[in-house]
Order: sequence, then structure tokens, then C-alpha cells
Amino acid sequence: MARRRQAVTIKHVAKDAGVSLQTVSRVINNEPNVRLAMKERVQNSIDRLGYVPSIAAQRMSGSRSYLILAINDREKTIAEWHSRSGTDWVDQMLLGGILTCSQYGYRMMVELVDTHNDHVERELSATIAALQPDGVILTPPHSENRLITGLLAKKNIPFARIGSVEPGPGIRLTMDDERSARMATEMLIGLGHRRVGFVAGPDDYSLSTWRINGWKAAMEQAGLPTSGLLQHGDFRFDSGLAATQSLLALASPPTAIIASNDQMALGTIEAAREKNLDVPSDLSIISFDNTPVVRFTDPPLTAVDQPVAATISKAVELLINVAKLPLPREPINIEATLVERASTVPPQN
Repeated sequence: MARRRQAVTIKHVAKDAGVSLQTVSRVINNEPNVRLAMKERVQNSIDRLGYVPSIAAQRMSGSRSYLILAINDREKTIAEWHSRSGTDWVDQMLLGGILTCSQYGYRMMVELVDTHNDHVERELSATIAALQPDGVILTPPHSENRLITGLLAKKNIPFARIGSVEPGPGIRLTMDDERSARMATEMLIGLGHRRVGFVAGPDDYSLSTWRINGWKAAMEQAGLPTSGLLQHGDFRFDSGLAATQSLLALASPPTAIIASNDQMALGTIEAAREKNLDVPSDLSIISFDNTPVVRFTDPPLTAVDQPVAATISKAVELLINVAKLPLPREPINIEATLVERASTVPPQN
């Protein structure tokens, strides 16, 4: 059996160049106060030995950890993993975060934290102490948890708040929720729909309110009623089913419904089938998220494509360069798009 080649370490580079480990680390991290001749000497050893710097080597200088930590909601994430429901929020988050981190020589890690836990500060403090991240990304609803944002601000750790515009510390980024809901509603109105129902998400997500506002604004601008056409869910299939059942039980039911995520939209389709309604002839449907599942429904769903990867990518870029660039004072909005498929047509009556 062939012997596995021994990995080249920072110690090999230091020995080859005849310098200390700290000097190699300073060159790897492109730190100031390193003479050009020394940089070239170390770099020649790195190139000759084929050395690839590790996080441990980069962290030897003590100034940075080269880690970005993303905090996601534990209960919701684990429930989606167990149900294998086809949501890809975490996948998109990793796509945007990992690729951008790699461009800067960073790594990204994801931790699951229960935002409703009374010990959330202690839990997060332990994670931060263990990882010592250079920046933290907070996703909803953590991005508006003042215990969490207050803790990070107190520890002087740069952080980004996804889906939050509330004043306070941290970089605020949004994913175009209000405009997206308005865009979806305007599309349905343009098709001729006059009663457009809306299935919103839970109140503890600010984006739920933003989407309601976008729907209402489009309806009111067109002179159309919204009374009785709003129902709330919790982003799960069953809640979308129940909310749509209530809308379809109205004396004048909607001819189109916008659901605030793909799982609730699947519930909307099921509720239509229970009443022997054809989608889209009897009921047009638009969803939010545009996860893979909506391409395989019958019919495939028109959906708002949320820019999760692009938003996380922007957050990572800002956190890594936080020392070089001034923090943005206003929320940064990453525009979404509307992907048209077969679930939206003009009303038939």
C-alpha cells in the first residue's frame, strides 16, 4: 500500500524559510511591517512546498479568526430537516456565504439557536467564546431579538441583521419583501383579478408585515377591497391549508391567492382541490421563496424568487471589510424577482 504523503504545515514553511511561525503567519495574513525581502522569502517557500494556509495558521497572528458565524432558528430549521419538506433556505444561505467567504480566505459556520430560549444569551456567549468569529449573520427572527443584538454589540462583534430595519446596532439588510408582494399583487391585478387573497406569515417576523403592506398598497392603488381577504399562517403546510379554507369559504371568495412561502402555497393548492377548484382556471396562486418544490407542483407555481444567497453574500462581504469601509447607515435592500409559471392566468368569470 502506498504511503500517504505528509501534509505540508506552517512549521515546514517556517523551517524552509528560516523564520519564526509568527513571521509566516504575518505574511499569510498580509500584515504591515513585514519587510518586502522577508515576504518574498516566505512566499518562495510557500510556493516551493505547495503549502495551503489553514485557519489555524491564519489565526496565529491573533488579530482575526477568519470565521463568519451565521445564526439560524433552531426549531424551524430542525423541523424542516426532519420533514424533508423541500425548503432550501439553509442551502441558499450556505451558497451565498461559503462562496463569498472563500474569496477572502474565510470560512463560514452555521449555528442553530432557539430564539425563544430564556438562556439564549448564555448559549450564544458560549458559541462566540468557542469560535471567536470576526462577524455574525443573524437571520429572522434572531435579527430582531434585542437580547442577541445587544450581546453582540456589547462584545463589539460586527454583525448583520437579515430582514430587519429597526434602528440599532448592526448592518441591516432586507430582501425586497414589500416590493415583492406589491409586484405579485400587481401581476394578478394586471391579469384581471379583482379579489386577491393573501396568506401572511407569523407576526414575529417583520417581513410578514412588509408583505401585507405591499399587497394592501397594490390593492388600494387599484381601488380594490382587502377586507376579509387576509389570513395568517405560520409558514407550515397545515397553516396554509387552513388559511385558504377560510378564504374559499367567503361568500365572495378570491379568484387568486398569494401565499407567503412555498409550504403554505402547497396548502393553498390542497385547499383548492378539496373544493374541486382547478388551479389556475378557478384559482390563481403565487408563492414566495421559489424553492425547488414549486417547479414540480401541478401546475408549477409562479413564485417570488427571494435573493437569499445574494443577501447573505452581501452581508459576508460587508462584515469582512467592516474595518475598511464605513458602515451603511440605511438598510440595504437586495431586489427579488418574480418567476412566472403556469399557476397564474386571467380569471375565468
